[in-house]
Amino acid sequence: MKASRNRTVAGRQKVTDVRNWFSFAASERWRADETEFDHYTDSGGKSGGQKEKLAYTILAASLAYQFGLEWGEVRSRSFRFVVIDEAFGRGSDDSTQYGLRLFQQLNMQLLIITPLQKIHIIEPFVSNVGFVDNKDGNYSRLRVLSIEEHFSNKASLHDAAPALLRHEEQSV
Repeated sequence: MKASRNRTVAGRQKVTDVRNWFSFAASERWRADETEFDHYTDSGGKSGGQKEKLAYTILAASLAYQFGLEWGEVRSRSFRFVVIDEAFGRGSDDSTQYGLRLFQQLNMQLLIITPLQKIHIIEPFVSNVGFVDNKDGNYSRLRVLSIEEHFSNKASLHDAAPALLRHEEQSV
């Protein structure tokens, strides 16, 4: 009886998780002669960083397709707004930079929602920072700063960070 229930739960999870709906493979090739130097599949045993880079590449490609973008083409009247909610929080710094460079090459306008631990990686890619804190736990506050203001006020922002980080740890 228990084995049957476990199979039912596993089957339900497989059907309801969109990541299980498709199989995919991607080849990484040298530009000079198009020879393959790496191959990725959805079930491949790549490292976490390699899987992150593949996920960012697939995400960027799907966004480019949805927005009708051509590689290297700059259209001033195209809408390229993307909201990224904590996508970079657990990934490596290298993979985060890779993803941000990819979005930058596609001229995407990003709204990135992320904990403070990745802010140093994201700073070179943004022009404004919205800093949210909840100092006393009563209400949240939003400060919108240019990146220049952010750098000049960075010390005072980090004074508020421990309260924000404690709140995040409790909500996880």
